[in-house]
Amino acid sequence: MRSPVLLIVFNRPEKTAAVMERLRAARPPKLYVAADGPRPSRAGEAERCAAVRSIATGVDWPCDVHTLFRDANLGCKHGVAGAIDWFFAHEPEGIILEDDILPTPDFFAFCDDQLERHRDDPQVGMIGGINLVASHLPADGASWGYTGYPQIWGWASWRRAWAHFDVALSNWPAVLPAFRAGFGRRQLAADMFIDRLGQVASGSLDTWDYQWVLACRLAGMSCVLPSVSLVENIGFDAEATHTIGEAPAAVRAQRPAPLAFPLTPPQGRDTDTLDRLLERHSFDLTAATWLRLQIRKRPWLARPLKRLRAAMA
Repeated sequence: MRSPVLLIVFNRPEKTAAVMERLRAARPPKLYVAADGPRPSRAGEAERCAAVRSIATGVDWPCDVHTLFRDANLGCKHGVAGAIDWFFAHEPEGIILEDDILPTPDFFAFCDDQLERHRDDPQVGMIGGINLVASHLPADGASWGYTGYPQIWGWASWRRAWAHFDVALSNWPAVLPAFRAGFGRRQLAADMFIDRLGQVASGSLDTWDYQWVLACRLAGMSCVLPSVSLVENIGFDAEATHTIGEAPAAVRAQRPAPLAFPLTPPQGRDTDTLDRLLERHSFDLTAATWLRLQIRKRPWLARPLKRLRAAMA
């Protein structure tokens, strides 16, 4: 493989070791390891963080290793965003993995190909490794497609794309009308993302990925997705921050699969097919979703709806 890799780790030694085994097989020429600091209130976390850092830097192949080890805990929002900032300050392009994403060999080959293929294409902002709707795709022979919804479980991008990212949402909510307009008739999807971005802006949701969705959509950058999943998320458990519990059905249904090389390009740049499939099968945009969003925006609706459900029971 040719591309540098950023590995973002924290406090999960076993999962980090599993990812490192995949990296050891792929042998990237450069490895950037970013680790958030332990939380003083969590017993034993400092020891687990130290173990993770040792595992993640245990490189036994020809490789330039760079580290960003935080003393303090920055959290999911600033910890991850800061790690990616650091990576792209040093590299014009590369692959980004977190400690719970297991890549296949084809993932690295696919990213190498797509990073070069779309390097100077301002309409493409990233390459995703997971396809949560692969089993629903038409059998057209294409090796990849395009979507307006970034998928960040194992991905790759460029410095020129990341330059649009603003973790602080400094222009929110001024950019909300432009963001909503970009969804066209897909206003339920717009409502879902606007709700999440509002939570991030208010400080009630500590994350970075919705800001990346905002950046990509405002800049008109799509996401390349392979026709099959090339990674597996092994982070659905009690140790996780956001993916706690059993993986959703859409995740369980899409196991990693081989991708045929040489790659076959799609016929065009249509994002509609993947967008609709993701909305239906991954985002679960249903009437119930719409109702939950309405109640979140208008809390006074909760009580009469509760009475209505009781009367219908």
